[in-house]
Amino acid sequence: MRVRLNLMMAQPLPPLRKIIHVDMDAFFAAVEQRDFPAYRGKAIAVGARPDQRGVVAAASYEARQYGIHSALPSRIAQQRCPHLIFVSPRFEVYRTVSTQIREIFHRYTDLVEPLALDEAYLDVTQNKVGLSSAMAIAREIKDAIRRETQLTASAGVSINKFLAKIASGYDKPDGLYLIAPDAAAAFVAALPIAKFYGVGTATAQKMQALGIHTGADLCQWTEADLVQHFGKAGRYYYRVARADDPRPVNPHRERKSVGAERSFATDLDTLEQMIVALEKIAAEVAQRLQKNQHQGYTLTLKVKYADYQQITRSQTVNFKLQDQAVITELAIALLRTHLDLTRKVRLLGLTVANFDTPRPAPQYQQLHLALPPFFPNNL
Repeated sequence: MRVRLNLMMAQPLPPLRKIIHVDMDAFFAAVEQRDFPAYRGKAIAVGARPDQRGVVAAASYEARQYGIHSALPSRIAQQRCPHLIFVSPRFEVYRTVSTQIREIFHRYTDLVEPLALDEAYLDVTQNKVGLSSAMAIAREIKDAIRRETQLTASAGVSINKFLAKIASGYDKPDGLYLIAPDAAAAFVAALPIAKFYGVGTATAQKMQALGIHTGADLCQWTEADLVQHFGKAGRYYYRVARADDPRPVNPHRERKSVGAERSFATDLDTLEQMIVALEKIAAEVAQRLQKNQHQGYTLTLKVKYADYQQITRSQTVNFKLQDQAVITELAIALLRTHLDLTRKVRLLGLTVANFDTPRPAPQYQQLHLALPPFFPNNL
């Protein structure tokens, strides 16, 4: 009796993606130090002066030694560093430099997803220069940025966006760090939970209270339990604990919200003052929505009280938000409902989100990190 053996051709595994995250070093402050030699080697903060009751937008590395960072109130920044130099931001200059840097990225790939003026993801799995090494591409990009802008950037290289983002911050400033495929799981297991991208301070504290201190601890939890404790974000935590992040690099990343806010030189202490301020903010938001042809269904009111305590309150409606009068009316209703009239207000803001726009289909699917032992480490 003859036995016929059916030999099935093994399907080749899809290649792991090669992702680079580039993050400019203290971008706004570095541009100011580049353009004004008197600032070099000095502790500078780009943002509002202490008497303007605003916050720091960016701090030089000299300033960071004093615990100064973005979003820190300028008044507190000055207390921490009395000789701190406050510099008014020049956003048009920063946008021009950012465009110059993105042109460098596009020499290597069209799969560039900007996150802000100073950072972006690049997918170089297939690239324009034919280099097989993402590390080599990252080095070339860093060298080009330094040569053409006189600025430094840090880059992280790995198999997905989560790992690349963490890697870029691992050896700042002017860093270049690789999390290789065969090291990814162990790296995440040892990573403190507070260093996970997407885990904020409050969430990290909640996780630590639950006994989750590292990636290894997080990996012990089921997806269902994480969703129960953290909502939809639990699914994300479940994946990244296993070094898995299927999100593609999306060059057509759509804007998810439009907003505006205003800090006041003098705290507002009457409802009438706040309504006048909200009307101006609503006009600015409506103008931005119309300019970018956006319209949404959710309005969020942000209130920061004089003691820096902040609240946000949202309302979703069944009609499109774009008209100034409609946004103003809804904003005032939110304010009347949720404002504590016994407290003074230092900042108000409005954001329209939940846009009614089609989402582009993802271009890639991420391979889950279940690698055979012979898979080459060719990043």
